[in-house]
Amino acid sequence: MTQTTTANPTSTAATNIARNIAQNIAQPVTLTFIVPAYNMEEYLERCVTSLLQASDIRDIEVLIVDDGSHDATSQLADTYAARWPRNVRAIHQPNKGHGGAVNTGIANARGTYVKVVDADDWIDSQSIDRMMDTLREQRASNTPVDMVVTNYVYDKVGKRRLHTVNFRHAMRAGEVLTWDELGHFGLAEYILMHALTFRTAVVRESGMQLPEHTFYVDFIYAYQPFTKVRTMLYLDMPFYHYFIGREGQSVQTDVMIRRVDQLLLVNQRMLEATPEPGSVPDGLYRYMIHFLAIESCVASVFLILSRDPENYEKKRRMWAAIAEYSPAIYRDVRRKVMSRAINLPGSGGRWVVRHGYLVAERVVGFN
Repeated sequence: MTQTTTANPTSTAATNIARNIAQNIAQPVTLTFIVPAYNMEEYLERCVTSLLQASDIRDIEVLIVDDGSHDATSQLADTYAARWPRNVRAIHQPNKGHGGAVNTGIANARGTYVKVVDADDWIDSQSIDRMMDTLREQRASNTPVDMVVTNYVYDKVGKRRLHTVNFRHAMRAGEVLTWDELGHFGLAEYILMHALTFRTAVVRESGMQLPEHTFYVDFIYAYQPFTKVRTMLYLDMPFYHYFIGREGQSVQTDVMIRRVDQLLLVNQRMLEATPEPGSVPDGLYRYMIHFLAIESCVASVFLILSRDPENYEKKRRMWAAIAEYSPAIYRDVRRKVMSRAINLPGSGGRWVVRHGYLVAERVVGFN
């Protein structure tokens, strides 16, 4: 008598899940997109689908870090992980803020390269294949570059004409460059987090741990790892779309004024990550001084915009702290044109800063 065995559906499902996990582990990952997500149910699908629109997604990992959301973000993250089991992973953690979510993503990323994409932003459909082709070539080489820089687009609510930030004046496109081969960065031009794709090992070797429950940590992310970057590549294409202008966003002027103490914390962390002159390539030191001056001036602007005498005193102490930490770094930061302008004395100097900010906001539309 022949005995017939019926497959157990539960067992079969478990086997399929195990097979998917094994495939994920076996498949080398070229790029991990880290998506910090806190209460982002309205935007998360647009973001995630944009990260998986490449012609070949086998070596793309999307790591959604649900940072203690109270809306449907957690369920959506699990839905996407189930929909794309070979590409999407969801990590759920108690709320730690943007920095804490990025830290978790860096610790868990499996890609040779890593890029942070905020959950309300997205990646350009016309550029992703070129990026992946480039990263695959680098991954396969004996000397992969440490950092890839791309352009980003300010996609502002209600604004039809979009502003694209590029680095053509400072970086030759399509060539492997060192810090000493960079050109001149403009007065307020710097490599924002949105422009950066790091080799994952570089970020880890830098020892960067972003402060938790703190806004504006993207300044640190786009600063501290640079001391471990030796080579870079610039692709002149609008890879990242930076969505701004929605209500309550952290870059709105009134919000930044309320959170100015967090800008001061970020400034301190950047200062502590700044190398002394002569300890790193000259081009790297020049750039880091340039960027530290920009962040110091950004913090100063919002301290001044607050019209609060206590904040004027905080501004004085911030600059004094730079001088105390390193006279050489202070000298080089303070001699920058923007640093001299931001420290014009008295009420007249503050008036110039406030009106200069209004003009810049109208021209660029950065908030």
